[in-house]
Parts: sequence; structure tokens; C-alpha cells
Amino acid sequence: MSGIIHIVTSFTELGLATPLLRALDEAGYTTPTPIQEQAIPLVLQGRDILGIAQTGTGKTAAFALPILHQLAAKGGRPPRGGSRVLVLSPTRELATQIADSFKSYGAHLGFSVTTVFGGVPHGGQRRALAAGIDVLVATPGRLLDHMAAGTARLDRVEVLVLDEADQMLDKGFLPAIRKLIPTLPKARQTLFFSATMPTEIGRLAGELLRDPARVEVAPVATTAERVAQRILHVETARKRLLLARLLKGESVGRTLVFARTKHGADRVVKQLAQDGLSANAIHGNKSQGQRERALQEFREGSAPILVATDIAARGIDVDNVTHVVQYDLPDVPESYVHRIGRTARAGASGEAVALVAAEELDKLWAVEKLIRTAIPAEDHRQDQSSPVARPVQTGRPAGRPQGKRDGHRGGGQGRGRSGAPRPQGQPGGQQRPAGSGAANQTRRRAMPAAVSEQTRSDRRWRDGDFRDGGGAKPGSRTQTWRVGGED
Repeated sequence: MSGIIHIVTSFTELGLATPLLRALDEAGYTTPTPIQEQAIPLVLQGRDILGIAQTGTGKTAAFALPILHQLAAKGGRPPRGGSRVLVLSPTRELATQIADSFKSYGAHLGFSVTTVFGGVPHGGQRRALAAGIDVLVATPGRLLDHMAAGTARLDRVEVLVLDEADQMLDKGFLPAIRKLIPTLPKARQTLFFSATMPTEIGRLAGELLRDPARVEVAPVATTAERVAQRILHVETARKRLLLARLLKGESVGRTLVFARTKHGADRVVKQLAQDGLSANAIHGNKSQGQRERALQEFREGSAPILVATDIAARGIDVDNVTHVVQYDLPDVPESYVHRIGRTARAGASGEAVALVAAEELDKLWAVEKLIRTAIPAEDHRQDQSSPVARPVQTGRPAGRPQGKRDGHRGGGQGRGRSGAPRPQGQPGGQQRPAGSGAANQTRRRAMPAAVSEQTRSDRRWRDGDFRDGGGAKPGSRTQTWRVGGED
């Protein structure tokens, strides 16, 4: 009957091969998530896919299941030195997670699945590549090393997958991907899956995807519904004290703390240890063994606090993360969405708390503009005599001609993602936007001149993260955190 929308309630309705359905049943999966329901039939049809879904919505199964079905249906052997399927991942942790999913779903199919990433010796990877691999999950940097050494070939790849494409295609990874793409056959199926959709993704997708089907199960930059978000305004020097009080104020489960830089993550771990709290750090400077031990202790609960940089955290898939704390706000607003997506997974609820200093207010405004909502805030500053100023704006940003781009390059007055001018620390202590009519003036807190240089330094560290490529279940607690002694 026309007009009736059929809702898929079982994987058996998607036309997947019996061995896949058997593996899903053994794993306890019966009902596909929205991204799986929409994407699996399209991938089975051979369509290129531009898939947008938040972290924790089942993106991996959305491409792994139909790819395994296609490999089984076609038959054949992988080429020596190469693979039939190539999945590119931004981190070692995510690559391992994806490979484990392929192995789990394909348990009754017998396909070979291998990971290639940095931080481990080349020898085992060379031997695996030499024999030929059905599914290769790799980070771009190490894969390029193998290509340069002549130990890998991509000319027989049938399906290319870019997972977490928004991070893969940030400027830290784009050059490596552009070097890999020409070595792939033009007659291939290409799948993009991402939690957010920056403009750059759309541009590159136009180059690489052929008549793609767009699958979107959450609006761009939508935060997870079950995450209770909160902002705590605090001076930079008092963040350490406030973080310790948060973690000690009540018994919490697994907590993920985000720092902007690798050195910052290590510093937070050291400070937490001094405060009597067991934590580990995970970032690009850690060896693979150190990363695996940190994740294992996080899962088991022996070190229930994990301090991570953004790119290293993309592969963390641990159940029952009850709280996410942003010790530093990210330079890129979209990263805020990824961060808080680490909690409230699989229908659970969670809490996300951000510690925001005065010099981070621009980043907070950019986040709130992106997610189109004001995040509830609490003032924990020692000096609360002056209010935390929010930009008040009507119409388009003051001083920015409609239809024109900013023409600044380095130095001078720049603009943040929020579209408002960045303060430059003028003698008067306040930066007034150009063209400031009374109705269109933007009010914001003064910031020191040194902030712009610090921001550039933070961004360099962030880009360094991009370039590196490479248990016991706590009781569930959903109540709001309170800071001990400051209720």
C-alpha cells in the first residue's frame, strides 16, 4: 500500500548472508540502528555513500556488514601485496576497533583482516601484506611507508572506506590521502562515514564519490540527546583544583578527560596522581603498548580516568563512560561534538562538563553557535564581581560586509568561527568591532594580547596530533555532579 513507511526491525530483513546473521545473533545484535538500516541496502547495491552519523550509532557495522556480504558473494582471493578492501582510519585505536568488528562479523566467513599502523615494527605487517589481505585497515602514514618501500599495492582495491572522514580530511591527513588516492583503481566503491560534515569534506567528496547516496541520521553538529552538558567558568590556574573536586566529589564511573595537547594530557595525569587519583594518558607520543595498557586499565577500572587528546580518543570504544570532562576546550568546535559522544552510548545517559577559562570564551561561543544552543553554565571563579560576557548580536556580524570573506592573513585582527572579531588587547582593555552601531555592537570579555600566540601554539600541537597517524563495570550514575564544598 502506498504511503506506508516500512521500518526495519531485524537484520534478517536487510538481505545479509546467513553467516553474517549467525555472527550477529551470537553477538546479541538483532535490530539495526538507523544508520545501518539506511546504509546497508545502498552499499549492497554498489552505491557510493556519504554517511553522517554521530559516534556510537553503529557506523562500523553499517559498512562492515555489507562489505563482508559482497566479498562472500563475489568469491576470489586477495592480491599478493594488496587487499580487496581498504579502510583508512585516523588512529591506531580506531583501526584496531574496526578490524575487530570485521573479524567478529565475519567469524564464519574466513576472510583475512589485518591492521597497518605506526608505533609497531614493520616486519609483521610486511609478511601479512605479502600474502594478500581481504580487509586492510590502515592509518595513512604507515600505509604510505609500505607503498614507498614497495611492500604494499592498492591497484586491486574494490572498496575504499574513509571512517571518521571529518578528522581524516583535516589538513593533517589530507596530503597523505591525496597521495594514496591516485594509486587506487578508478572503478571502485567509495564510502565516507563521518560524525560531522565540514565544508572541506563536501569538496573532497565531490572529487572522489560517484553519484553518492547521502545517509544522514543526525543533523550536522548535533550533540547526543542523553548527554547532560554543563559549563564551569573558572580561572586557568584553578582548573586543576576544580577537576580534582569533580572527580572526588562523588563516586563516578569511567571518566574521560580531554586536553588540547599531548604535553597537557601528561601534565593533567601527573597532577591527578599528586591529588591521589589514578589516571593514564593516551596520545600520539605514547607507544602502542602504552596505549593498549592505558585502555585495558580504563576498561578494567584499575585506572578509571583516561586523559586523551582529540585524535587519540577517536578510537576509544569503551562501555559505561559515565562522564566526559573537557579540561581544555578544542580549537575546532566540531571536536566538542565528538568528545561528548564518548558518553551516553547505546542508549545510556551521561554527563559532559567543560572547564572554561576567560581566554577560552571565544571557543565556547563558537561551540554554542555550532550546536545552536546555550549550554547551562555555573560560575566557579574566585572573582565573580564582573559577569561572564556573552556576545549580543543582531543581524550579521558587525563590520563584516555581506558576501565577502575576511582578508586577513597572519597578524592583525582575525575572526573566530563564531564570526566575531577576536580581541587584540588594546590599551583600553576592550576591543570594539568595526562598524559598531549601537544595535549591532558585540560585547565580550577582554582578552590579553598573548592569547593569539597561545592559540597558534595550541593549534600546532593539535596538528602534531593529527600527523602522528598514528572489564569491571562501574555502577551507573546519572545524577548531576556537584563540586565538593561549593554546593
